[in-house]
Amino acid sequence: MRRTLTGLAIVAAAAVALTACGSGTSSSGTAASGSGTATATSATAAGGMDALVAAAKKEGQLNTITLPANWANYGNIIKAFEAKYGITINNANPDGSSQDEINAVKQLKGQDRAPDVLDLGQSFAIQAAKDGLLAPYKVATFDKIPAAAKDPNGAWASDYGGYVSIGYDPAKVPNPPTSFADLLKPEYKNMVAINGNPTQAGAAFAAVYAAALANGGSFDNIAPGVDFFKKLKAVGNFVPVTGSPSTVQSGQTPILVWWDYLQASSVASQLPTWKVVIPTDASYAAYYSQAINATAPHPAAARLWEEYLYSVEGQNLWLNGAARPILLPELVKDGTVDKAANAKLPPAPSGDPTYPSDAQQTAAKTIVSQQWTTAVGS
Repeated sequence: MRRTLTGLAIVAAAAVALTACGSGTSSSGTAASGSGTATATSATAAGGMDALVAAAKKEGQLNTITLPANWANYGNIIKAFEAKYGITINNANPDGSSQDEINAVKQLKGQDRAPDVLDLGQSFAIQAAKDGLLAPYKVATFDKIPAAAKDPNGAWASDYGGYVSIGYDPAKVPNPPTSFADLLKPEYKNMVAINGNPTQAGAAFAAVYAAALANGGSFDNIAPGVDFFKKLKAVGNFVPVTGSPSTVQSGQTPILVWWDYLQASSVASQLPTWKVVIPTDASYAAYYSQAINATAPHPAAARLWEEYLYSVEGQNLWLNGAARPILLPELVKDGTVDKAANAKLPPAPSGDPTYPSDAQQTAAKTIVSQQWTTAVGS
């Protein structure tokens, strides 16, 4: 599945207060294109937005990677960008992972088909910046992005995300679960799934972390989350498949623990009656980060893409995909938010939750890798 071990790092973002994570410093690199925007660190440095748009249109192409059409409204975002600027987007490996993106940057360096822009889990973005793979660039709204949600030099910035949630089919689940504790009830036999193996898939790992928080664990102790799924399997409630819209539609997984924005968009698009709740006994939020390849073959289009994603239009398009855009508080404050789309979001937990550091996540991934197969299986 897409996003292998992504979505693990947490940042300050819309509707939640997040603790600062470490960030890396990148070098600008030298883009394959001869465009004067190849090393521009802002639209102003590129000669202004009009000049940036003109340069991007001259390039005429933008290479993206691992952007499924049904992931956080990417299909419509791509169409809207192409229509607005007349630039063709070439999207490679839509079902790949963050690691696939980084591998492509390294392996295709200097080639016209190398990715121009990246959409990464924050932990991957931090490492890519440290490795000098990302071009520092600050979009016009950069100062409005929370400090913990961006590299201070502009190597990456978080953009959209959401919470681990419980989704269910009301036709098959008349008494809906509202917490992880509920999932152990006998009435949910052979009903509960997560989105893959947590040793490989970020969303599944997040489900284990959230389960740990609901069962006496902490960001220093994810083991109770593994134990929870061991119990879930022992009582016969856990379905050992990769939960997805297709397994929901087939009736194989009437209950799915997954990101709220994917539940509310990709699953609900196939099953309109699908319901989504954020567990009352734990909350876990994560945001994906945008970045520019330091050697992007289309550096102007890459920078224009970033400007678009962080514009009012782009941020509202995330919202229309049921994801929480990083600038949501600003949209609400400025009165530019899509009110109808915002109203459809599952209610966010009250209070200010805390989140794991990079070191805590690394340790947690090690524990899950060591314990999951023995406790739960593949």
